[in-house]
Amino acid sequence: MGDVKAAAERWDAAFNSGDTGKLAGYYAAGARVVPAGGAPVVGPAAIGTFFADLIGNGFKDHKITIEHVEERGPVSVATGKWALSGPGEGGETAQFGGNWVNVLERGDDGWRVVLHMWN
Repeated sequence: MGDVKAAAERWDAAFNSGDTGKLAGYYAAGARVVPAGGAPVVGPAAIGTFFADLIGNGFKDHKITIEHVEERGPVSVATGKWALSGPGEGGETAQFGGNWVNVLERGDDGWRVVLHMWN
């Protein structure tokens, strides 16, 4: 669980610093991000652009809390919660959050996200 938790912490740090190039690098070729109620985003470049748009629209302070990791050889399924702040009604900052799932594959240089979903 420690390696996956460290990977989630690096993901949060990249998002919160606005480094979407680094963020995109955490995804495997052909990876899919499936946002709650949205269309899938496929591939690291498109995923980087997707998160750049979120950050550009004022979303910040992302935090992943991992509750469970199931490791099966070179694949892990991590579940937990996500939270972030962003624009709310009337210009107020609002808090958002929900459930989070990542499927990761282990490579020579660490974990890469294959599937990232939340609600």
